[in-house]
Amino acid sequence: MNLIALIVQLISGAVAGNTAGAVSKSTSLGPVGDSIVGALGGGVGGQILSSVLGLGGAAAASGLDVGTIVSGFVTGGVSGGLTALVLGFLKSKLAG
Repeated sequence: MNLIALIVQLISGAVAGNTAGAVSKSTSLGPVGDSIVGALGGGVGGQILSSVLGLGGAAAASGLDVGTIVSGFVTGGVSGGLTALVLGFLKSKLAG
């Protein structure tokens, strides 16, 4: 596991979670909830997406290179935003 990629995925997941909450007000978990859910989704989902897509090989182990940062933003952002939307949707459906 690449620590730099994980940190980038956590940050981009939190940003994407907040963006998803701002875009879809009915499924928002609030700023703190969207940040936490997005960061968790970005970290976990980003690691899964990176391994499935083959983005985290030996070249990413070198640390701070452009490919690691870009793939971290993409995978963390996508998975963090989707996680925040799905959990917000489920919360809104179960609440009423």
